[in-house]
Amino acid sequence: MKDIHSLLASLHRPRLLMRAARIGAQDYRREAQLPRLLGYGVLPRHADALMRLIDAEAELETQRTRTDPCYNVTNHVEIMIAIVGEARELRALKTGPQLV
Repeated sequence: MKDIHSLLASLHRPRLLMRAARIGAQDYRREAQLPRLLGYGVLPRHADALMRLIDAEAELETQRTRTDPCYNVTNHVEIMIAIVGEARELRALKTGPQLV
C-alpha cells in the first residue's frame, strides 16, 4: 500500500493536462469545488479527499487511454485541479505556516 505522497509522485499525465491543473489550482477553492466533485455533505479531510480524487482520476485516465467515447476532458482537468489543490493544502498543513 502506497502512501499519498508516493501515489502523487507516481502520477504521470500528459504535460498539457498537468499544466492546466497547475494553473487552475492557483484559484482552487475547496469549499466550492470539492462538493461538486465528491458529493455534497461534510467535506472530507485532505488525505481522504485526495484518495477519492485519485481513484476518480484513475478511472478518467483509463477512459482517456482507451479512447472511450464517454471520456470527458473537462471533468479530468477539474479532478486534476482538485488533486493539485488538495496536495498543496496538505503539504502546507504538514510543513506549517511559511514566513515570506
